[in-house]
Amino acid sequence: MEKFVFIFGPQAVGKMTVGQELSAITGLKLFHNHMTIDLLEPLYGYSPEMWRLTRLFRREIFQSFSKIDQYGMIFTKIWYFDQKEDWDEIEYMCNIFSSQGVEIYFVELEADVEERLIRNKTTQRLEHKPTKRNVEQSEQHLLSTLENRRLNSIDGEIKTKNYLRINNTKLDAMEVAHMIKKEFSF
Repeated sequence: MEKFVFIFGPQAVGKMTVGQELSAITGLKLFHNHMTIDLLEPLYGYSPEMWRLTRLFRREIFQSFSKIDQYGMIFTKIWYFDQKEDWDEIEYMCNIFSSQGVEIYFVELEADVEERLIRNKTTQRLEHKPTKRNVEQSEQHLLSTLENRRLNSIDGEIKTKNYLRINNTKLDAMEVAHMIKKEFSF
């Protein structure tokens, strides 16, 4: 059965890096959120049109991928738990896959803010995410969301059957990928 693994958590928690490692050891294809953002931002800036097209591109990619013969996909994204639109979009995304018989897996990452500030500047992150290369702006956004957004779930909030929460403050991405693979028998 095909698989859809949704890795979520705050900025610089390691979603993409864990996704890269999980992809390498499972054969699941990685589609991290900045693949669409970094395509569109140079053309539209961080405008409503950029976000509309980002959502549209992702939906089309999910629709197409859910119908082809692949082992599965890993998708990474921040989940704004305090925004109904995000809940709705994640439900829509999961319904695309579940309607095709794809098994859904949720992996929530959390890490201390001090560690996330260090990860925000890593070569790996900056190489794969051009819009994060303005480190000062990226850091300011990371810190501002601590005050006015909720980027991790509350205990019991996620009801999905296949759900794993990992505090990866002191773990490297390969360790986390192996934990996910073992937990879900990928």
